[in-house]
Amino acid sequence: MPVIKILPHPEYCPSGAEISAPPGTSVCEALLDNHIEIEHACEMSAACTTCHVVVREGFESFGEIDEIEEDLLDRAWGLEPTSRLSCQAILAQQDVTVEIPRYSVNHAKEKH
Repeated sequence: MPVIKILPHPEYCPSGAEISAPPGTSVCEALLDNHIEIEHACEMSAACTTCHVVVREGFESFGEIDEIEEDLLDRAWGLEPTSRLSCQAILAQQDVTVEIPRYSVNHAKEKH
């Protein structure tokens, strides 16, 4: 099973974490399944940017970004060349390292 290394985030994962999830799982699902409560205001339907992550290692393992995700990412806070919506970043066999940006475009956080 691939390992997802999450870099420290002051709110969601202060010490960082390493979790594993089966291939075919989205990064967002894996984080939530492991009690890392990343925002996901659209319930993982690729309609917002609140689950934005920056992939620090393993970016190429996620495959192509489709046009919808690319358009949404244009509105994400802290966009970088290796940004992905975690709800659309589907794990393959390779380990990855992700960073959750400090802020999102949400003015209020959703409680899920």
